[in-house]
Amino acid sequence: MRDWIAIVGVGLIGGSLAAAVKRRGAARRVLGIGRNPERLQGAQSAGLIDAWSTDSAAVRDAELTVVCTPVDRIADDVKLLWSNVPSGGLVTDAGSTKQRVCEELSDCRDSNREFVGSHPIAGSHRQGFEAADPELYAGRMCVVTPTEESTPAAVNEIEGFWQSVGMRTVRLSPAEHDRALAATSHLPHVTAVALANTLNEANRELIGTGFRDTTRIAAGDPDLWTAILLSNTADVCASLDALTQQIASFRAALERGDAAALNRLLQQAKTVRDSLE
Repeated sequence: MRDWIAIVGVGLIGGSLAAAVKRRGAARRVLGIGRNPERLQGAQSAGLIDAWSTDSAAVRDAELTVVCTPVDRIADDVKLLWSNVPSGGLVTDAGSTKQRVCEELSDCRDSNREFVGSHPIAGSHRQGFEAADPELYAGRMCVVTPTEESTPAAVNEIEGFWQSVGMRTVRLSPAEHDRALAATSHLPHVTAVALANTLNEANRELIGTGFRDTTRIAAGDPDLWTAILLSNTADVCASLDALTQQIASFRAALERGDAAALNRLLQQAKTVRDSLE
């Protein structure tokens, strides 16, 4: 068991991680680091963290530091704290895109300290430490994204940490991760947003569970998702092309009045969705 774990950014993701660490005994103490003293004090009062600081130098006692800030801040936040990471210390993150972050942090490793990227695939449209859930990560997948320079020992340590809070792990390169998540996470969010934006106010009283369920994730933080999408532009656009082709197939079948083609498309989707249960 580690003594100190530092979590930079104690919002939904960081707060849930702190709660999971405490519930599962993955560390004796959890340090929260952020920019807002009142929010950090609130997280401590809620029992999520044992201590807090607004100074990145506070990571000097942490054996592991997990950066849970928005994806467009991760690289800068790691660089800011890097000189204070103790000998033997490890740093990882929880960002939804990996290639740009890992490229920017390629120099953050030496004989005693190392950064290895991670993405715990878990979340919610809710925000803030008030929504923290100690079981948010249980049974979910975490992608660990080593590069050619990563040491096996560091990668194993990072995998072991995520497993200690109940996650399954898989290793992908940063580029492989971003291609996959563009299709499985980023595209669904764009699709939900696009569908929500088609709502005619005159039809609001006629909304059923289908529209609500399909657009649920569109309630996510717009600033957070702007940063995610702009950090994975090419892969998201490729996924949008694939979706556009599917929509074109539906449109063509409808215009032809082709019931068999429509049924095939619907059946194919049902088979895929049923296999996810």
